[in-house]
Amino acid sequence: MAQARTRRRWLVSAVFAVVVYVIVRAADTPQADTPPSTGVSRSASPSGSASPSASATASSYDPADYVSQVRTWAQQADVSAQLVMAILYNEAYKPHDAAFERAWQRYKPDAAFGIANMHRATFDEVKKGRDFAGRRWDELPDDRDLAIEAEAWYLHDLAAQLPATRHVSLSEDELLALGYNTGAGNMLAFARGATPGSQARSYLDRLHANWAKAGKAVGG
Repeated sequence: MAQARTRRRWLVSAVFAVVVYVIVRAADTPQADTPPSTGVSRSASPSGSASPSASATASSYDPADYVSQVRTWAQQADVSAQLVMAILYNEAYKPHDAAFERAWQRYKPDAAFGIANMHRATFDEVKKGRDFAGRRWDELPDDRDLAIEAEAWYLHDLAAQLPATRHVSLSEDELLALGYNTGAGNMLAFARGATPGSQARSYLDRLHANWAKAGKAVGG
């Protein structure tokens, strides 16, 4: 009964978000006699030039299109590029369209932003002292390069918190993925031997399912 109620609530929320999204897109669609704007607010890509695929106005999205950014930021943050890519695949369950994300955030203010699904508090903490310190969380839907950079550095910060001695069969990459999904506190509990719950286990299952695909994408 509880699961049925949960599914109904999720369905109602999803339908509401789609309705808001359609309204927002309709309001943002240029009139026939008005040329569409081509400007997208974003930082420069790691190579110094903006990639056409970085625009969040396109509804289609494949994490593999961002392999260059994943490799670059993973190397700079000293984390596994395969892990960064696998998490992008894990987080690709919802439409990553800027208008949709903002419509959903109006309904659910604590929603995450960007293709790496990062919450505001996490982004504001991760950006401290980094080259994107002057950027804002609400830029993430428009700037996929920024989203990947923030993801990589968050994984870096999580890795720095892992104890050298761990009492668990989970690998470091698995623990970091759990930390990304559930927070540093839970990650440390798992490292000490706590058993992941059903939601955390589901996230790990998706990570395992996406692992080979992520490795192929980044050439791992």
